[in-house]
Amino acid sequence: MTFMPRMTAETRAIRTLRPLSWRRWPGVIADVWHVHGEAGGGGFYRAPDPRLVVFLGGGRGLRLRTDDGSPWQEDVSVMYVPAGVPLWSAFSESGDHAHLDLHLDSGPLRQRLCNQPRGALSRPRLANGGPQVHMLARMIAAEVEHPARPDMASDGLLSALLSEVLDLGPPETGGERGGLPPHLLQKLESHARAALHRRITSAELAEVAGLSESWLTRGFRASRGQTPQKWLMALRLEAAEAMMPDPRASLAEIAAACGFSDQAHLTRAFRARHGETPGEWRRKRFVPDASKRARPVQAAGEYPIYLIGKYQQRSGQ
Repeated sequence: MTFMPRMTAETRAIRTLRPLSWRRWPGVIADVWHVHGEAGGGGFYRAPDPRLVVFLGGGRGLRLRTDDGSPWQEDVSVMYVPAGVPLWSAFSESGDHAHLDLHLDSGPLRQRLCNQPRGALSRPRLANGGPQVHMLARMIAAEVEHPARPDMASDGLLSALLSEVLDLGPPETGGERGGLPPHLLQKLESHARAALHRRITSAELAEVAGLSESWLTRGFRASRGQTPQKWLMALRLEAAEAMMPDPRASLAEIAAACGFSDQAHLTRAFRARHGETPGEWRRKRFVPDASKRARPVQAAGEYPIYLIGKYQQRSGQ
């Protein structure tokens, strides 16, 4: 039987700017919408089939939520809405919007992603998608409006887009329930370590992850048991500790290299973690004992640390 998408939709103060473009692939109906939304307008949508939506342009002033009692989410550029889950939209200001809308047949979708963790397709995703998501969405939208590739190539683009949006990885690498997958945590850590010398906001981490800030925070609490900012502070303190063995680095230089606002900020954070100031901690471990001048400042086998770039990392990591 040919898949035909169905949807209940109620809209207000939204009008189309161009004729609808659409295309069918096995188990998928894709369409591209160009609309204008007036401030105060919006809509309600519910479909018996899953949907994947990526905003291609505009999006300013658009707010979304999948629960009537939950806060509105802003800066959403990609969303996955499971079958039967309601969606509300609202415009806080007038503007033009374009989006790719993929209506997915649940059966073929489960077969396409049969090796993925159970429940991966049952949770809504509203996020600020990264560049890979938007590149794939633009390529699919171009195929909808101006077909040029064979169906097999377009089908591959769809699978890649689903993987990016749903953060799907190999089954054996699944994270904690409701948490962030390991490959995404590693991506965030690599980004953070490369930028520790400056301020890193939760919004920046959310953009790197392709998630909204609220999703990022919930994912961190489930995966790490802490907020993104507390996790960043732990990384900064770890980097500061790694620089302590170098006698040429002053505490002020260490503070600046690890992203603390000043030496006093480093001292407060260090004392909260270790119960002593960084100066005291450093002297106990790395200042040579005058009675044992033959002993090196750092004993062999202790703290296998080396300097890389603006801060140090533990060897073997």
